[in-house]
Amino acid sequence: MSPEQFLQRIRKSPPAGAYLFLGPELYQLGACRRALVERALGPEDRENGLVRFDLAETALTTILDDARSLSLFAANRLLWVSSAEAALPRGRAGSAEESALTDEIAGYLRNPTPGTVLVFESSRYDFEGDDRAKLERVQKLYAAIPDVVEFRPYSLEAARQLAQDLAKEAGLQIGLSEIGLLVDSLGADAGRIASEIEKLRLYAGSGRKVTAEDIARLVPSAQASNIFALVAAIGRGDRKRSLDSLDTLLREGEYLPLALTFLATQFRLAMVAHEAGLRNAQQIQAYFTKQGIRIWRDRADQVSQTVTAFPGEKLPRAIEKLFWADKALRDTRPDDRVVMEELVFSLTS
Repeated sequence: MSPEQFLQRIRKSPPAGAYLFLGPELYQLGACRRALVERALGPEDRENGLVRFDLAETALTTILDDARSLSLFAANRLLWVSSAEAALPRGRAGSAEESALTDEIAGYLRNPTPGTVLVFESSRYDFEGDDRAKLERVQKLYAAIPDVVEFRPYSLEAARQLAQDLAKEAGLQIGLSEIGLLVDSLGADAGRIASEIEKLRLYAGSGRKVTAEDIARLVPSAQASNIFALVAAIGRGDRKRSLDSLDTLLREGEYLPLALTFLATQFRLAMVAHEAGLRNAQQIQAYFTKQGIRIWRDRADQVSQTVTAFPGEKLPRAIEKLFWADKALRDTRPDDRVVMEELVFSLTS
């Protein structure tokens, strides 16, 4: 089930005897943990009823024995077991040991201790890539637990919506472009988004709107915003703003080939939009979404501006100039600044 489904269920029904929490998304995991503690433990039980284990340090059989025991100090207990993947056996005898451990968990769940909730948390592995097979092994080990909650990383769209909701709750005045910049800067990490929005609330208060400069000043990794500013300015054909953004990048020691990579991506998207006959940002966003390329509305606006600023044959010529600029940055040359300034002048002429 999803974290949202878990939260809905826990509000309406008593907790199950055991849960398996899977996935690396710690912001939602924290929300589910708080909700479960409040539901499973009364105020009188929270001091002694919440027991933490780490399977990297304590054997699974020891934890199950503890779960079967009754406490003299708390009528209800919540046993939170982290590093659930650490119980996976290693070596040639691993398969037989896995089956034995799965049977032990199943045996406990056939007669769980009343008032005791077990949570096995595995936040080390992701659901995609090389981690997928490892996560499947964890699921197999705990197959006897029917209530599994998956904490998948936020998509860019979901992270953006979360940032909007948190900003609204905080009374923060912040525009959609600044929201997009914030989420981009933080890699759609929900926990960091929540933390930085609180920091921005304390910094800006409710009396003025948060600016891109505020984000660049306060948010780690937001210096990358200057790259996006350069890309957007060139895409609009704005020479003055382009040169200002380039100067900022140079003063901060930014890696210019990275800026060129972002710029090339923008123009390639604009070329696709032009050839597909897309006329506005809404059509561009819908088209690329159907192709499996997720872009936000403000990025679609930038692509639309680029198509408008580089009509007809100007767009393919701009892409050709980007190619030669990239080649020049890779060759032996006296100054990156000269290459990038020449590119800005040629693209904004």
